Amino acid sequence: MIRLSRIVCGVDLGGTQTKIGIVDESGEIILKRIIETRVSDKSETIVSRIAETIDSVIEEISVDRGRVLGVGIGSPGSIDRENGIVLFSPNFPNWRNMELKGRIEEKTGLKTFLENDANAFALGEWAFGEHAGCDHMIGITLGTGIGGGVISAGQLLIGADGFGGELGHIIVEPDGPICGCGSHGCVESIASAPSISRLAMEKRKRFPNSRMFDSGPQPSTKQVFQAATQGDEAALLVLERVYRALSLAIGNYIHIFNPRYVVLGGGVSRAGEPLLKGIRRYVERFTMSSFKETYKIVLSQLFEDAGIKGAASIVFYKFS
Repeated sequence: MIRLSRIVCGVDLGGTQTKIGIVDESGEIILKRIIETRVSDKSETIVSRIAETIDSVIEEISVDRGRVLGVGIGSPGSIDRENGIVLFSPNFPNWRNMELKGRIEEKTGLKTFLENDANAFALGEWAFGEHAGCDHMIGITLGTGIGGGVISAGQLLIGADGFGGELGHIIVEPDGPICGCGSHGCVESIASAPSISRLAMEKRKRFPNSRMFDSGPQPSTKQVFQAATQGDEAALLVLERVYRALSLAIGNYIHIFNPRYVVLGGGVSRAGEPLLKGIRRYVERFTMSSFKETYKIVLSQLFEDAGIKGAASIVFYKFS
């Protein structure tokens, strides 16, 4: 029997997989499960599968359900957090005004809280990350899209309608590529994983022998970074554009929010030190001298568990 006074169930809702785990207030994951999301299924089927897994992990650790503070769900897309509704999510094309909170509560009997997944990442870093407790920080997720969340004075900034913190859609190239949001030159349209792959493919005609294409005509972000470490000219050109775009965006965030830490997570952040070095080099050019040494750009240390811990932190944040 788990005897900690407060535990939470965190649900990291993804388009391919959904990760569900029991997290204690120190940030330790007691038990987790990974299930297929199967976005093509009916919404009721998906919700039932998630609810059944929540019940299963609670039962497996033999915990008194009264000690489960609640369920936190981090979902991609636009969220009505007050009513627990997924208004729109690119990962779930059939979900429009999906009442996720109420359905999970009905099936599990547990208080449930819903938050945008990038905001959940920022809350997770604030609660459980390497720099936990820092009241001025920004979390940025670099993956299929680019998202972010802002903690200022210990509060998550969400804006008047709850849509604030769309850090991936700050424009860094006004005449740049069209973004999924319909605008042009958003940082997401240049520095997300699919965008890096697209920029690489655009170099194929000029650099047909680039190491980026050793494994096929559509290189992954990992292949682009690997080629760059080998001095591949095309890969270096692609990444210089990526670094510049990210650094322009981050420089603006620093000017607006004055954070102590900018924490990078998501699949693209696995590039590690080369990514950090490239961004840091440019950010110094794009920030006022008065901001020098007021911030640090770092990689998340939560790794594969960032989503679950972030989702759990939604609940801990509500009750803090």
